[in-house]
Amino acid sequence: MIVLFTLLAYVIGALPVGYWAARRLSGREPRWASAYNLGLESAVGLLGPHALAAAFLLDLLKGLVAVSLARTAGLPGASLAAVAAYLGHLNGLPGHPAPRARGAGVLFGSLGGLAVAGLPPPYVVPALAACAATYAATGYGSLAALSLPVVLAVAALAAPIPAAAKALLWLLPALAAGRYKENLGRILDGTEPRLGRPLPLPSARQVVCAFLIHPMSIDDLWQSLRFRWLRPLVRAGVIPHAWVQALAERFTPMKVGELSGVRTGDGRQIRCYLLSTPLLPEQIVARPELAVRRAIQAARLARELGATTIGLGAFWSVVGDKGLAVQRAVPEIHVTNGGAFTAGTVRAAIPRILEHFAASGRDLRQVTAAVVGANGVVAFGIARQIAPLVGALILVARDRERLERSAALLRRANPGVRIFTATDIAEIKRAELIFTATSDPGAVIFPEHVREGAWIYDDGRPPDVHPAVRQVPGVRVIPGGVVRPPGQMRGNLDLHFGDGTVPACLAETMILAAEEAWERKSLGPQTRLEDIQFYLQRARDLGFEILG
Repeated sequence: MIVLFTLLAYVIGALPVGYWAARRLSGREPRWASAYNLGLESAVGLLGPHALAAAFLLDLLKGLVAVSLARTAGLPGASLAAVAAYLGHLNGLPGHPAPRARGAGVLFGSLGGLAVAGLPPPYVVPALAACAATYAATGYGSLAALSLPVVLAVAALAAPIPAAAKALLWLLPALAAGRYKENLGRILDGTEPRLGRPLPLPSARQVVCAFLIHPMSIDDLWQSLRFRWLRPLVRAGVIPHAWVQALAERFTPMKVGELSGVRTGDGRQIRCYLLSTPLLPEQIVARPELAVRRAIQAARLARELGATTIGLGAFWSVVGDKGLAVQRAVPEIHVTNGGAFTAGTVRAAIPRILEHFAASGRDLRQVTAAVVGANGVVAFGIARQIAPLVGALILVARDRERLERSAALLRRANPGVRIFTATDIAEIKRAELIFTATSDPGAVIFPEHVREGAWIYDDGRPPDVHPAVRQVPGVRVIPGGVVRPPGQMRGNLDLHFGDGTVPACLAETMILAAEEAWERKSLGPQTRLEDIQFYLQRARDLGFEILG
């Protein structure tokens, strides 16, 4: 009999009646309006109070009915039914695609069902009181919902009920903690919406976008409080780096930060959510299938957070055929790899660099320049731009055959310039002016590769130039693709571009979201000249300043 009640409770819990009601009453997709992502007030604004209330009450009814039906099996049977109903809500029926919330209504309903099944009221009331007090004190609905099963399980320890029921009730907070883990992480990072401080929604004056980042090194993981407790264990050697990397591969994308305070010249505000899954660059390169899967999950999370656009930063920009696979999988949100504005910032920065370099007393027509990563779109664009202006040009890349084809194009266009090719990075020591834009997961230019007094423009992400290069006498390293958004930008993470600045690919995401020029998003390996010009023009109009 207990088995029958348990299966019935799972099926009742799996019925997405709250989801159906919210979709029917609001006319919207409830997945894009989750109160546990946006905050209660924003969810009410999107779905309407009637739809949200109906969804909650129907979920509550699921828990109440599922557990009450099992009351004849005693409290152990009713407790097992509560666990089964919650599991059903979280996981659904096999093959059913309907999305599910975290199940606060089911937890409340299960509590009522346990009271019907014989759990004494003195052990039920503390759970309700703790939930209300937690919400009033913190404003976090997720924390309040989680407190309900936790306090219930603690209070039940003193209740005159069978030990089996007490043990089963501890499964509820364990399951809830797993479901609310992302909310708990956002609370630690300070990015969780709370009562009175909901997340903003897209509007004519409020632009909302998202940007997918990843740690450049294992030290970047410690910026998030949810991971920082691991730092002393890793540094002490208790937990090997390999274990951290293996753990990182199991994490799905999460919201780790926000950028706010960006205000365009026409008065609109732009807020950007920073999403991450803690894969290091070498992991993204080594496991492309996993990287594409995580990028797709991040796009779905961005849509659930209310973003209209998601940008793929650093190594994410090259996964899935440079974003094409992500866009196909999640057509509900616009995806960009940021390539057009990145190329635009390079095009805008190079004339200034060459002007300042010449002002230092050196004749460009007598200078040897080098371009590292010359087979890439951005680096080859740099080579085409500087080739007519220098005396000699060294193209460096790994694929010799492609490199020779690129060199042949440049030689035909610039017959008076000596153009060399090399697959050995050491060849750049002959150059006084170096431009680098590779997709390597680590530094490729070290002190032994650079001559004294050389200028280096580094557009690699992560940086192509090792920090030790700055110690070579007279060397100047200029970071590329750095943009200052308009207004007073604030954020909780160090993106390694300096205070108040962002990479060009992130700036493109903001501009694309603000202008809603979806036909201009950067996808795939090709970058159109008209898109580069569009971003350069709109960046000036909106107040974005190119720094390097």
